[in-house]
Formats: sequence, structure tokens, C-alpha cells
Amino acid sequence: MNFDLFSNWEINSGYPFLISGPCAAESPEQIFYVARELKKFSSVHLFRAGVWKPRTRPNSFEGFGEDALKWLKEMKAEVGFPLTVEVAYPHHVDLALKYGIDVLWIGARTMVSPFAVQSIADSLRGINIPVIVKNPVNPDLDLWIGGIERFYNNGITRVATIHRGFSSYDKSKYRNKPLWEIPIELKRRYPGLPVLCDPSHIGGKRELLLSLSQKALDLNFDGLMIEVHPNPDAALSDAQQQITPAQFGELLAKLVYRKRTVNDEPAYSSLEELRTIIDKLDEHILETIAERMTYAEKIGLFKKENEIAIYQPERWNDIVNRVKFLASEKNISEDIALKIFDYIHKESIRKQSNVMYGKNEETTNLK
Repeated sequence: MNFDLFSNWEINSGYPFLISGPCAAESPEQIFYVARELKKFSSVHLFRAGVWKPRTRPNSFEGFGEDALKWLKEMKAEVGFPLTVEVAYPHHVDLALKYGIDVLWIGARTMVSPFAVQSIADSLRGINIPVIVKNPVNPDLDLWIGGIERFYNNGITRVATIHRGFSSYDKSKYRNKPLWEIPIELKRRYPGLPVLCDPSHIGGKRELLLSLSQKALDLNFDGLMIEVHPNPDAALSDAQQQITPAQFGELLAKLVYRKRTVNDEPAYSSLEELRTIIDKLDEHILETIAERMTYAEKIGLFKKENEIAIYQPERWNDIVNRVKFLASEKNISEDIALKIFDYIHKESIRKQSNVMYGKNEETTNLK
């Protein structure tokens, strides 16, 4: 796949593609005020505003629909800002195109339904307007990629993505958990695909915006989508995560824009030396895991000969407790250590199951 979303914009090397504006278009006055203020920042490329708002519960503010599109069209004519809005149905697409919207984005809630995404993609067949695809609310990379492919297969080559975090039942300091490894894997699979970050929806609180934005830039994301409102506390939706134009300017001033590559030859050589060391350590890690699996197979043979059950909960609990202790002792994230050993344990179970039942048995999910 070849993606060229940024072909219509002049992007300064090393600086992010910026999308900003209110969570929702609430009035003509609000739209014009925010647009004029954001126009002062030459680094802002697209003006965003919610026109249709998918709400969790009925009887909540759900946007002003076509009236809001009229306000945006008037603002664009006067202020000159390119526009992007969220669409969820083909008739949203028709109205957005009617009022001169420049870029469409597909929201996280819509992304969970392949039927809905396909209907939108079909409605755009033959219209090569840029489309930004947010991640689905659930952490499903294949579902995210599937949404991208549905547009690309219909001739929409100017595609980008936005990472806005993932919903979770358990409590977290974030509104939506970042799970950075998912967009990073997306970038690995599709190096040319622009991946932006929406720190407003990840954090859900304005005090988290700076750290999340910096994290995204440090991870080599291509841009940011940040919500800006004249009076955030009085916003009709997502009040806690929006900031004023002045605060937006302060945030941009505090961000550190790091180089994506090393141009200095001595510095590059030093980096390569460190990478070589890491490559050797990775090889050593894999050799150690392979050796561990050899012993797992021996244990599997012992269990088979002595008619012992493969999964031993007490043994797994001992491993978990030991890993927690060692992780703390060695200053390694407990969460990361447990995830690694969870995969190792699953592979050990698979190896032992192959010994006991034969390699054709479906034993991958035993645990």
C-alpha cells in the first residue's frame, strides 16, 4: 500500500501534522473564535469539529448536524482553514462533501462494525478524499487494519490513522488505555502509513495532554489531534479533556521535537555499536528460551510417564510470585515481566502437550 495523505500539505521536517479544534461544533461564534485563534499557529494543518456525536447514552448532546456543517463552511470561506469531521453513515458523507469538508475521519465506535465501515467506504468509491481511520474502541489490530483496507480497496489511497486509546473495564488514570504496542505494530507493518495520536481521548484530562503528546512524538508518531475550546469547562461534550487556544500554544511551546534520523556519522556509528550489542543480547535471550523449552519437553515426558496433569496452578503461582520479585529487584516493569512469562508459560504448556498428545492436537489455548 502507498499512502499520500500529506501530499496536499507542506510539512516541516521533524514537526508533527497537527489537527485541532473543539470536540463539537456548538455555535458559529465558537467555531469562528477557535479557528481565528488557531490560525495564529502556522503549524496547525486541519480544523476539526464534531458535527455528529455518538454518545453512550441517549438524550445526551449529539451535535448539530447539518447546521454545524453550514457554520464550518462559512468559517472556511472566511478564515481559510481546511476542515475534517467524523462520519458514521453514507448520508453523513454526502452532507460533508456537499459542504466542502476536506478530510473525513471514521470514529472508534464506528470502527467496531465492518458493515458500517464498508458502507462508508462504498459511498466514497471514485472520490479520492483523504480519510483518517481511528482505532476501534477494543484493542484489535486486525480490525483496525481491516478498516484501512476497506477504504484502500475502494480507491481511497490518501489514508491515515489516529491512535486514540482503547476502552477498558478496569480503572486507569487514562480515559482510554494507550497500549502503545498496538499502533507501534501497525507502524511496523505499514511503514508508509501516517499514524497520528489523539492525546485528548487517551487522557480524558487536560493535565495529561503534554506528557501523552510528548510520548507520541518520542515514539515517532506523525502528528497529533488535540481538542481546543474557548471555555472548556462549559463545553457540551468532553469538557475535561479540552484546552483553551492559549493553553494549546503553551503546550506546543513545551513539546520537544526530536530528530527522526542520525545524520552525524560518528553519532550514527555509536548508535550502531549499541544496536549490535542489543542484537547479541536478543540472540542470547532466544537461546535461553529455547533451552528452557527443552526442559519443558522433558517435564512433559515425565508427566506423561507418571500420568500427571500438564497444567499445575500452584507451580504457575510460584513462577508469578518469583517473576514479580525479580522484576522489582532488577528495576523491570512488573507488568512487562509478567506478560513475557505468560507467553513463555503458554509455550511451555504447548510443548508439554505436544509430548503428551502429539503435535497435531490443538493445545495452544491450554493454560
